[in-house]
Amino acid sequence: MKDRIGNEIGAEVLPEKWTDLKWKTATKVVRNLRRRIYRATQRKEWNKVRSLTKLMLKSKSNLLLAVRRVTQLNQGKKTAGVDNQLALSPQMRIQLINEILKLSPWKAKPAKRIYIPKSNGKKRPLGIPTVKDRVMQAVVKNALEPSWEARFEANSYGFRPGRSCHDAMEQVHARLRKGGDEWILDADIKGAFDHISHEYILNAIGEIPSKELIKQWLKAGYVDANKFNPTETGTPQGGIISPLLANIALDGLEGEVLSNHQKVKQSKSKEYKGKTYYTNRYYPKFGYIRYADDFLVTAETKEDLEAVLPEIKEWLKKRGLELNEEKTSIVNKRDGFNFLGFTIRSYSDGTTLCKPQKEKMITKLREIRGWLKRHKTVKPEEVINHLNPIIRGWANYYRHCSSKEILATFNHRIVQMLWQWCKRRHHRKHLKWVKNKYFTVLRNDHWTFFADTKDRTGKRKRLYLLDASDIPILRHTKIEGINSPDDPTQVDYWNKRQTKLGSSVWAKGSKLYKVAQFQQWRCPECGDYLLNGEKIHTHHLTKVTDGGTDDIDNLIHLHQICHQKVHGTK
Repeated sequence: MKDRIGNEIGAEVLPEKWTDLKWKTATKVVRNLRRRIYRATQRKEWNKVRSLTKLMLKSKSNLLLAVRRVTQLNQGKKTAGVDNQLALSPQMRIQLINEILKLSPWKAKPAKRIYIPKSNGKKRPLGIPTVKDRVMQAVVKNALEPSWEARFEANSYGFRPGRSCHDAMEQVHARLRKGGDEWILDADIKGAFDHISHEYILNAIGEIPSKELIKQWLKAGYVDANKFNPTETGTPQGGIISPLLANIALDGLEGEVLSNHQKVKQSKSKEYKGKTYYTNRYYPKFGYIRYADDFLVTAETKEDLEAVLPEIKEWLKKRGLELNEEKTSIVNKRDGFNFLGFTIRSYSDGTTLCKPQKEKMITKLREIRGWLKRHKTVKPEEVINHLNPIIRGWANYYRHCSSKEILATFNHRIVQMLWQWCKRRHHRKHLKWVKNKYFTVLRNDHWTFFADTKDRTGKRKRLYLLDASDIPILRHTKIEGINSPDDPTQVDYWNKRQTKLGSSVWAKGSKLYKVAQFQQWRCPECGDYLLNGEKIHTHHLTKVTDGGTDDIDNLIHLHQICHQKVHGTK
């Protein structure tokens, strides 16, 4: 198959410098290929899907974006595999690309086993592949994902492009709101990533060009305490392709099991010659919401859930999985339950509300208290610069639910901790003096933590601690049906969705919002969506030190690593 993009795909010559790479061109090439794979899958043109998948696997643009993701974007970029290799500098990234291009045939290396703490005190095992294997997994994921995005179920939300936990929570609320389902099967799969059947995954993906690579990663094993351990089941949680493989294994419960059960409701059709005629209408008996390996099944009665539970267990058994009996339960919405950090409960008037989970707030407050105890002597402006992003991130996550009361409590506890921090610094001073030094009045709040400092131009400015309750509640708009960013017919839909998401980052009508609007919500350096999950920096076209201002004409929003590239180029 001939490629329509041009000679970017399969180009043999790569720039010698990392800063010379054209990210906008690479993003366009990969985006267009993903859309073509998605469209061919929708039309069931499997030979075309196979040819386009080969093009994606051979694409140098795909390789460049994979290296960029693994060595710059991922949180684990500083964690090495068993070969202890990293690529944190531009020169090392170029060297990594050249090494990968020379490796043929590919031989996967075992993952490095590390352990991270869980909220319940236990430790979660992670398998960290080598940096080369991570890059190749990102390459294969870009080739495999768009085809499966065209096949995945509508109510699957975890680790999928354009979908978030807020979409899942909106679907939960839609099923449990007043007049909806009453009972919930809160299911937990026992060690999903560690027990998924290799045979099932390989059969599910079929005879695709990258199948042998995926088989190598599944069978590569792991090294724990300098001892090699083979892997007969599961996929390493530290692998880039692992979430996609887990989604493939867990896809189909709604279509294969739950959709076979329907309920009948009679509605009045007409009256004729003194007789009333009714029409039977069929509706799904069960609601279904899945985020990664956590899922809920909702129904009108407890008996319905108990009846379908054996079918669900049998469906999971074919994939080598089973439910964790200790954590799986059938609950009534009046009793409430936790899901994705939210507490969902129905009240006496029939209203169902989603609120922040109390345990999550306590955990976050403990983190802040611990930081303050470890930094007793830092300047007040450092405290504000450290805490404001934490408060804003936590509040933004919960701003889409009924969280005003919880956010106010969250802010009150932080002010109490800061008051103790201030008194500890000046234990010999009068309390009134301490309060006047660190707290001021802002919008009728007499306990606003502040600090006086200087900006980059040397002018004095005052910093204020962010009040979490000041962040306005903004209802999230759930994604429609099976919509995907890879669908070429839905470009306008995703552009409008980006605009709506923008108001959750910047206040609508503000200067920074207008800057993003002028850019059409895309990063001008890489050409990708501005709100794709990467950190965003605001760049001055003319430096402040050279007389640049903060006017709209002098500002552009860039992704963090795009911002670094701009300054690196100059």
